[in-house]
Amino acid sequence: MAELKADVLVLGAGMVGVGAALHLQKRGRDVILVDRDGLAGEGTSFGNAGMIECASVFPYMFPRDFREILRYAQNRSPQVRYSLADLPAFLPWLLRYYLASSPERAKQSAMAELPLIRRSLIEHEALIAEAGAGELLRRTGWIKMYRSDTSFAKALSDFERAKQYGVTGEVLDDAAIKQREPQLAGEFKGAIHFSEPGFVPDPGGLAKAYAALFKRKGGRFLAGDARTLEQANGGWRVNVDQGAVTAREAVVRLDSFVCDVKTTLEKLWSQLGKLESNGAIITGATGAEPVTSEERSFLKQHPDFAVRATGTMFGHTVETQFPLGLGLAALAISRGSLFPANDSSGLEIEMSKPPAQIVVVGAGHWRGEGMALVEAIK
Repeated sequence: MAELKADVLVLGAGMVGVGAALHLQKRGRDVILVDRDGLAGEGTSFGNAGMIECASVFPYMFPRDFREILRYAQNRSPQVRYSLADLPAFLPWLLRYYLASSPERAKQSAMAELPLIRRSLIEHEALIAEAGAGELLRRTGWIKMYRSDTSFAKALSDFERAKQYGVTGEVLDDAAIKQREPQLAGEFKGAIHFSEPGFVPDPGGLAKAYAALFKRKGGRFLAGDARTLEQANGGWRVNVDQGAVTAREAVVRLDSFVCDVKTTLEKLWSQLGKLESNGAIITGATGAEPVTSEERSFLKQHPDFAVRATGTMFGHTVETQFPLGLGLAALAISRGSLFPANDSSGLEIEMSKPPAQIVVVGAGHWRGEGMALVEAIK
């Protein structure tokens, strides 16, 4: 088969990979962009928050409050989860992180990051205009809301500090929040509306628009397997559908689903214990590839289990799809039936009797790292 040559090989066609390919191309490099299925924006970039941030000046720092540190140490916070057995391996790094989070060094980090973060929207605006994708950018900023006096007070303090570096925004009370976002329920102590950041409602679509621009400007975008990357003749080589690509340099920007999702799901399934025949599976699969095809292959190994996909009934809920699946599973068991099948492909089938066990699968836009068993109490 043919061997293609380039100056630079970019592995991964998410937002970072496509952006790197475009900027290398702009600097006169001959670039080949490679992704697993030859499609851009189908991994993490498919369904992220879509924020083009230019207001977050300060990086996340190690906490200084003892009570907060204790909560993290006891694995009682959703922001951090660790295994005590791994502590010796990451403790030296943790100590360096703590030392680097002193007020003085935090200021140094902010000053170093400021020129980069302030240009993020400017760079995207230029690429969006060149790609002809102006409809994918909204200049609405974002609103961060707080339900407790303590968290709101800290946010106001951080905001005052950020304003010294050019960050702008507006402080909102509960009435102003309700006026701007009337669908929100509950009482809020306050909010800060950061007006400068951009919002992209379809991050995967923007990555595809950038990839199309890359190809229009002469770039080559190929389907290939990043796991075949190897050093060769002083450069790099990777297998693609057309043969192989060699380049002097390589940029690697890959999602973690380069591993086999089907294998991961089977491994998790084996840890669930004995499952009854009147079981079901609820999945958050969205149609994004390659995770959907790999999950479908996994489901074929368990034909006795009725399947329901949350996306066919509720749309693509991104980060909330797994807890949504857990809630639906508990509701289905308590009511004695699954929600109706809503998929014409034949994957979703009816059940002959009430479900006693439901397996919720965390395969969604790009990964399959979670699985939970919900069952009736006997």
